[in-house]
Amino acid sequence: MDYDLAAWLNLALRWLHVIAGVAWIGASFYFVWLDNNLRAPESLDGRPPKDGVKGELWAVHGGGFYHSQKYMTAPAHMPSHLHWFKWEAYTTWLSGFALLFVLYYWGAPVYLIDPAKHAFSHWQAVGVGLVFIFGGLAVYEGLCRSPLVERPRLFGLVWFSALIGAAYALQHLFTDRGAFIHVGAIIGTAMAANVFLTIIPNQRKIVADMLAGREVDPRLGAAGKQRSVHNNYMTLPILFIMISNHYPAITGHPLAWLLLALVGAAGISIRHFFNLRHHGIIRHDFLFYGAMLMFAVSVIASQKPKTPAVLGPVSFFEAQAIMEQHCVTCHAAKPTHRGFGAPPNGVTFDSPEHIARYAPKIKERAVVSTSMPLGNETHMTDEERAKLGAWIESGAKLP
Repeated sequence: MDYDLAAWLNLALRWLHVIAGVAWIGASFYFVWLDNNLRAPESLDGRPPKDGVKGELWAVHGGGFYHSQKYMTAPAHMPSHLHWFKWEAYTTWLSGFALLFVLYYWGAPVYLIDPAKHAFSHWQAVGVGLVFIFGGLAVYEGLCRSPLVERPRLFGLVWFSALIGAAYALQHLFTDRGAFIHVGAIIGTAMAANVFLTIIPNQRKIVADMLAGREVDPRLGAAGKQRSVHNNYMTLPILFIMISNHYPAITGHPLAWLLLALVGAAGISIRHFFNLRHHGIIRHDFLFYGAMLMFAVSVIASQKPKTPAVLGPVSFFEAQAIMEQHCVTCHAAKPTHRGFGAPPNGVTFDSPEHIARYAPKIKERAVVSTSMPLGNETHMTDEERAKLGAWIESGAKLP
């Protein structure tokens, strides 16, 4: 039996990561929406509203009516059943970190190390990646514990600038995909740490104080709310990073760090529109800003360095020779590359018909974005890419 443990771990962890992420993000979006839509409590049947109730919301969904109430600190009596929203965040981070190890750290020579940028050893690359992730967390926590946190806009600008700096540095150290995924890991770690280090501990202190009959410190709830809002604004940028490997025109661009910053800013602007809308404030300009930032990304990503001129037509046999040297070690029915037990995405280039069939994708990956071969491990030259592109542009004709 030919059992590819790494491939099956990759699938299982990726699926778990997506499932947990959907649960976490869904809960995050819902509670921000709920918080922003609370209204002053109404009296029921002439009775005054419950003491300590800050706001309430009536909603209808799935054929039933729901009545949600939020207390300033804690209710007068602790209910017998209290749900803690934490495992959605923990499972997302744990599965994502495990996936990072299985794919990018276990397969560092393929997915993380680009010798043309920096000739790391296997474990050097892993160590640098971990330093960026937990160093980023240290920077974020330092900012949150500084006076800057009382000025949300300035705090956001400084944290955003720190992430741009990390993206710039990582792009010049790792493969394109490895750089993007580590920026995502920095953001995801900060988000999970908000739950683990602040939100849940503060909630536990509130419950403990209430049960002991002590006065509850309102600053605990305020700090948890603040971290929750931070997570809300970081959600859309990290969602893009999760799917970014499908867009080599961005990840493989020489200014990938700038494109990532613009996409992140677009996501933040769009998220801000919805947060304001929850309060009844309609600011369509924030949607416009997001759209214009994405348009700027498309314009910049379309600008490519000039490729070497190709004199004369390029035959299929010339293109095939380039493919044999740089692509077929991975994209074959039985790959000879140490990092693959099966052809990536089931794509093979070991027959003329297959090469012609995937010619548009070859152009996208190997010619336009230069994201393949991974980390340019086989040292494909610009001249070879130009020849491959010339053959495809002439119709990808077979002999």
